Amino acid sequence: MRAFASGLIRYWPTIVSEQFDNQTLKQKTAQGLFWGILSSGGMQLLNLIIGIFLARLLSPEEYGIVGMLAIFTLIANNLQESGFGVALINVKDIKHEDYNSVFWFNIIVSLALYAVLFMCAPLIARFFHQPILTDLSRFIFIAFIFAALGISPNAKLVRALKMKEKAIISLSALIVSGTVGVAMAFNGYSYWSLATQQVLYNVVICIGRYSFANWWPTLHIDFGPVKRMFAFSYKVLITAIMGTVSNNVLTVIFGRLFPAQAVGNFYQANKWNTMANSLVTGTVSQIVQPVLVQVNDDNERRRRIFGKMLRFTAFLSFPVMLGLALVAREFILITIDAKWEQSIPLLQILCVSGAFVPLYAVYQNLFLSLGKSDIYMWLNITQIALVITAVLACHWLGFTAMVVAFAAINVLWLLAWQVFASRLIGYSFGAMLHDLLPFLFITLVVMGTTWVVTSPLTNLYALLVARIIIATALYALIMKLLHATIFEECVEFIKSRIKK
Repeated sequence: MRAFASGLIRYWPTIVSEQFDNQTLKQKTAQGLFWGILSSGGMQLLNLIIGIFLARLLSPEEYGIVGMLAIFTLIANNLQESGFGVALINVKDIKHEDYNSVFWFNIIVSLALYAVLFMCAPLIARFFHQPILTDLSRFIFIAFIFAALGISPNAKLVRALKMKEKAIISLSALIVSGTVGVAMAFNGYSYWSLATQQVLYNVVICIGRYSFANWWPTLHIDFGPVKRMFAFSYKVLITAIMGTVSNNVLTVIFGRLFPAQAVGNFYQANKWNTMANSLVTGTVSQIVQPVLVQVNDDNERRRRIFGKMLRFTAFLSFPVMLGLALVAREFILITIDAKWEQSIPLLQILCVSGAFVPLYAVYQNLFLSLGKSDIYMWLNITQIALVITAVLACHWLGFTAMVVAFAAINVLWLLAWQVFASRLIGYSFGAMLHDLLPFLFITLVVMGTTWVVTSPLTNLYALLVARIIIATALYALIMKLLHATIFEECVEFIKSRIKK
């Protein structure tokens, strides 16, 4: 055991000790990660509070009705952005004309798409056998028009690594929209409260981005920059759509084959799973691409930074997601009531695959920073095909088996991304296992030990608190005993921020 611990110490990761030639880049990366953690943590805490209120006020059927529209809204968002937000981040010598061109293109596309979806609303309602979806969808789809308005200023904020400003914008939007949504649900507005929350969130986000980016469009419209970016962006667009289909395919299938209550239970489970893995994904994804773009001329340096980003992600993701799986039963029953009990096993299954979702984000941003949107696209398309095939093949086994198939494919497909990472930057399969397995092994030991120690407890509140405290303390203790560089440097960085 001592030899194993020594091995861990010798090769233990670090995320902020990389000796950048450019000190400003190092500082911006650390600051970006700090504000990314703060933003993601604050967002998920607020989402937790708002979600608890809404889940107690609304039924699984009401959630299911809105959940049926999720895939349409997200695909519409993908189409109106058309991948140009990512493309703007990759442009080396950016000009106002580039932002302006993307702005007007997105506005035109979003208005055209809204018109199409407005006309298709009755067909959507007929597909799901829910007449109310006609009016509800026409209202919810307004959100992606405001999302289109904010793409160019958001790219400007990301390029400048202004994560503090992005954190303020996101938290403000969630507070405003969440407060309104809860108030409407309390006053009996049913699923309209969820719809209004979605629309209002995008409105506030849009306003905040323009306020902090200090950028405004001009009437001089030139689509030349859009044409130059198109070869890169259309692949990102297709990939984004495929990713949306992958993440929401079960909602569509369940919405067609099962009653609204079943859709609501899955939607609720998937919502908590997404909130948890977004805590990590939101921390790293907005930093990885802009940082790697700035070191594209040095493959060795890029490989080191990528490996350390991957390790930092695993350091956070595995305990967060497997920890949620551990306390899923107590968490659901205490916070949103026993009426959601059927969502518990679904949440636990999704948490296993959710632990790997933030790792996907690191790989994806690596490929985008290299301009390899074609590989990015085909890997996602193949993954979607496998997910849909596996899910439909398990239909005869029942609801839960379909979710298991979905989760299994999403875990195993990470290996395909690793194959191409090895070819592009020389990051080997052995290096990936070396970087990730220590975190996975320790997390499994921590969660298993916590489960055994706390099993005698029968009170739900005592069980939830005990499992959270013991798992957190045990994980931190192991990091401390092994002198994990990543843990110690994170602690020191937080202390330095507190002193300031």
